[in-house]
Amino acid sequence: MSSTESISSRQQLLFPALTVSTFITAILAGLAADIAWEVWARVLTPFWVGGPLQPSALVQSVFGFRNLFLAEVIHGIVGVVFYPLGYLFIARPIARLVTPFLPWWVVGLGFGVGLWVFALYVMAHLFAGLPPFLGFIQLTWASLVGHLLFGLVTAAVVRWREAGAA
Repeated sequence: MSSTESISSRQQLLFPALTVSTFITAILAGLAADIAWEVWARVLTPFWVGGPLQPSALVQSVFGFRNLFLAEVIHGIVGVVFYPLGYLFIARPIARLVTPFLPWWVVGLGFGVGLWVFALYVMAHLFAGLPPFLGFIQLTWASLVGHLLFGLVTAAVVRWREAGAA
């Protein structure tokens, strides 16, 4: 096997094919994960912290606008389309290279932690100027649980779709 063939076969193992099926997998994973997130954020979290998680408020802070509907749409599109693509083309390939021994569900949880760090450190702190991780208040930990759930559901749907394709 030549080095070119080796690189090509390694890329095939790391990245899914750019097909309609892969895009459908990403959308299904995003829809399922976003529904799980929304149930956690708006239905269950209020029992723990006294109010819902409101990522749209973070979107409003980052982009500096007041339109709540637009903030909800932006967060929805990111969750349904871009985060699952990030799992398929960034998080899972990195995990396959660095920690190939980890089971899919641990990779999914790791992806969720990465999303949580992105939301509460990068976006909330670096872009919106809020305290890092919102000062580790109760809402911070509710957000972590929601992001872990999002990552796990994303990974589970991807695994289910890929098992069905095999």
